[in-house]
Amino acid sequence: MPAVLMLGNIHLFAQDSRPLQVGSNRELFVDQYLIYKLNNVTQELHTPRNEGVVLKFDNPWEGNFSGYCTIIKDSSQYKLYYRGIREAGKDGNDNEVTCYAESSDGFNWVKPDLGIYTINGTMNNNVILAHVAPATHNFSPFLDANPDAKASERFKAVGGTGKTGLFAFVSADGIHWKKAQEAAVFKTGVFDSQNVAFWSESEQQYVCYFRTWSDGGFTLYKGYRSVSRTTSKDFINWTNPVNMTFGNTPLDHLYTNQTSPYFRAPHIYLAIGARFMPKRQVLTDEQAKALNVNPNYFKDCSDAILMTTRGGNNYDRTFMESFIRPGIGLENWVSRSNYPVLNVVQTSPSELSVYVNESYAQPTAHIKRYSLRLDGFASLNAGLKGGEVITKPFKFKGKELEINYSTSAAGSVRIEILDEKNKPVRGYTLNDSQEIIGNEIKRIVSWNGKEDVSSLEGKPVKLKIYLKDADLYSLKFN
Repeated sequence: MPAVLMLGNIHLFAQDSRPLQVGSNRELFVDQYLIYKLNNVTQELHTPRNEGVVLKFDNPWEGNFSGYCTIIKDSSQYKLYYRGIREAGKDGNDNEVTCYAESSDGFNWVKPDLGIYTINGTMNNNVILAHVAPATHNFSPFLDANPDAKASERFKAVGGTGKTGLFAFVSADGIHWKKAQEAAVFKTGVFDSQNVAFWSESEQQYVCYFRTWSDGGFTLYKGYRSVSRTTSKDFINWTNPVNMTFGNTPLDHLYTNQTSPYFRAPHIYLAIGARFMPKRQVLTDEQAKALNVNPNYFKDCSDAILMTTRGGNNYDRTFMESFIRPGIGLENWVSRSNYPVLNVVQTSPSELSVYVNESYAQPTAHIKRYSLRLDGFASLNAGLKGGEVITKPFKFKGKELEINYSTSAAGSVRIEILDEKNKPVRGYTLNDSQEIIGNEIKRIVSWNGKEDVSSLEGKPVKLKIYLKDADLYSLKFN
C-alpha cells in the first residue's frame, strides 16, 4: 500500500510530482491511484448481495469436488467452465473432466448435451475436455481480446500441474478445444491451483498469474500460498516469472488469485481471490459427518478477498477485510469452499455479478451468484456532516466528466476543478458546481449548466470532491 499520513480525519497519500495520465479511463476507488487527500471521507469496501444458487454440480461426472470455475460473457451469451469430479483423488488424475454450461442472462443455466466425449457410458453430457490430464485439473479459459487473434483461436486457456507445466489450448467457439502445441508452454511454477491468463489491453501482451509459494522460489511448496506472474507476446513463449508483492501488508494464504481485467476499466485488474485459513477448524467431527463432508475437507476455512493491480508485480491490498464472507450454515465453513469464480460479468444495465463455488466436498456443492451495482466494489464515502476528497494532479482526455454515485435524500455531491497550484479554475469552482442529488450509474457533472470541460483537456488539474451522505464509485472523462 502507498505511504499514508493520518491527521485526525485527514488522510494524505503519497504522490509523484508528475501528473497522472488518466486520459479517458474509468477510475474506480479500489486503490489509492487517484487519491491524494481524504478529509472526513473513507474508502468503503462493499459487500456483494447473495442472489442464491444458480448451478448445482449434480451430474455423475461433476459432484462434490467440482471447482476452479470460470465465467465468460461472449456477446449476449454467458459461458461457464468448471472441473468435474465426484470423488477426491490425486491432482491431475484422468477422472477429472472440464464441464460447460451456458446462459442467456447469467441467472438461468443449461448444461447442454454436447456429444463430444463418452463419459460414464454416454455421450449425452456437458463435457468439453477429457483424457488430457493434468490440464483438466485446473483448465482456465479466456476470451482473447487481442485484436490480432486468429478466429480459430478466439478462445484460449491454460491448464497443468507442477510436474508437467502449463499447456496452452485454443478454440474457435469455446467448446471444441485443442492444444496449441504438444509441449507445455511454461514450466517454472508449482501450478497447484487455478492459474489464469488473459490479453492485457493496457500492456499489449498476454499475462499469466499462477500459483507459487512465498518462500519456495518458483517451484517449492514452502511458506504461504502465493502468486507469481509471467508475460508473453504470442501465448507460447513466456518471460522469466516474477513474484507478486502485496505492499506493506501481512501475507495470507491465497489459494486462488482470479486476476482479470475489469470490463468497464480494463487497465484495472481485479483479483477476487480465495483466502485460505489452514487448520482454522469450525466444524466438529460430528457436525461434519451430519453434513456428509469428506473427512479430509473440514479442518480449514476460507473466504473471498479483493485485491487489484494495474500491471507489474504488485497487488494493492487497500482492503484486507473479507469481500464475501462465508454464509450462514456450517456447510459454508469447510475446507476449500467459498472460492470465487474467475471473472466479473454484467447481468443488467445497472448490475454486475460475481459467482462463488460453495459447499465444497459435499453432495450439495454448487455455484452461487452475488450482485453489486456497476463499479460498486468500493466507494469514497462521507456521512451527513460531509467531507472532501482532493485527487492527485492528472491530465485527462475528453469534454465531459461522468460519475457513478449515490446520495441520500439529504445528501449531495459537488465537484470543483483545481489547477496545479490548488486554485479553483474560473467557471469550475464550488459556487459554480451543480449540487448533484440522486442515485445514478451515469451522471454528467455541470457547472452553471455547462458540462463542457474540453478547455482543460491535456492540462494538469485536480478535482476537489465534496460528499455529503454520499458514495462515489467511479469517474470518467468522455
